Amino acid sequence: MTKDQLQQDALDAIGDQSNVAVEIGTGGGKTLLALKHLNKFILPFNNKYLVVVPRNSIKQEWINEANKHGLQDLLMDIEFTTYRSLHKCNQAYDIVYLDECHSLKLSHKEWLESYTGKVIGFTGTYPKGTISEKAIMCNTFCVKIFEYNVDEAIEDNILNDYQIYIHMLKLGTANNVSKKNSKGGKWKTSELKDYNNLTNLINKSFGQKKQMFQIMRMKAMQSYPTKIEYVKKILKNIPYKVLVFANTQEQADLLCQHSYHSKNPNSEKNLKLFSEDLIKELSCVDQLSEGKSIPNLKCGIIMHSFSNERLTRQRIGRFLRLNPNDKGYIHVLCYENSIDNTWVMNALSSFNQSKIKIYRP
Repeated sequence: MTKDQLQQDALDAIGDQSNVAVEIGTGGGKTLLALKHLNKFILPFNNKYLVVVPRNSIKQEWINEANKHGLQDLLMDIEFTTYRSLHKCNQAYDIVYLDECHSLKLSHKEWLESYTGKVIGFTGTYPKGTISEKAIMCNTFCVKIFEYNVDEAIEDNILNDYQIYIHMLKLGTANNVSKKNSKGGKWKTSELKDYNNLTNLINKSFGQKKQMFQIMRMKAMQSYPTKIEYVKKILKNIPYKVLVFANTQEQADLLCQHSYHSKNPNSEKNLKLFSEDLIKELSCVDQLSEGKSIPNLKCGIIMHSFSNERLTRQRIGRFLRLNPNDKGYIHVLCYENSIDNTWVMNALSSFNQSKIKIYRP
């Protein structure tokens, strides 16, 4: 199947329906598909169409795609907003396009319930199940009626192939983890001792207190130095252009000379250098998980997986936009014999398991 055939099949599935969504994995051209849908249904007299995006920066992707495919006239009738600002918008739109519709939250319910026009959703990661906030919203306001996944796209030579390496690391035993209590007391302990202590507190607790300790453990594990030092080490041996997903802005600045995050005033400049192959390494937090395409991005490092399949799929999707005969390499770091092992396996559960290899340094 070609990309044009895929998009035509998706358009045929949508037809004249409203409150529907299509799930097309990375590389399937969701933005172009939305523009083609608008071009098919656009009305001639003073009509307006609303595109809702996760972040303002994704608006440029729509502009680029419209200009690239000769659909720039459509932009005159499109207004953009973010999910955060949707409640401020009036409802005088003929069609609302929900870009990355998995971004819906219960806070958008009132606006969508009172809106009477068409709603069309697009995503590469439609929420699974029925009980999560995102699943409830998507299943209510944009039900999935078409799906085309990553492995289908690879088989059809729309996407490049991939290889995932899980790097199994041991929790450190050196006393290099700084801790402090509410009274200002400070001490040092090891990653292993700290992890075991927090796990014991979790096992002895219930309700909100248990959740508090679970969050404390996750935050602590994200800051442990073992993964930070390991990333620095393997970066020296990766010959490809590589994007590092760090846990915090401070880590991103520490790991690479060039970083991309909300507090870095040089973020857009760094991304431009990276996109134009003028620098080899770029670190970020979550901002580059979806939306912007980065040419020639062959390799990635994911420091933490959050047990979140959707976010992990988005991140890995960054490395599936090469030439179809090329291959992307993704390195996922994991603390073996810890809850991190469960998180990583859950996060990678939807990927072809034959393309996942365990590596123990």
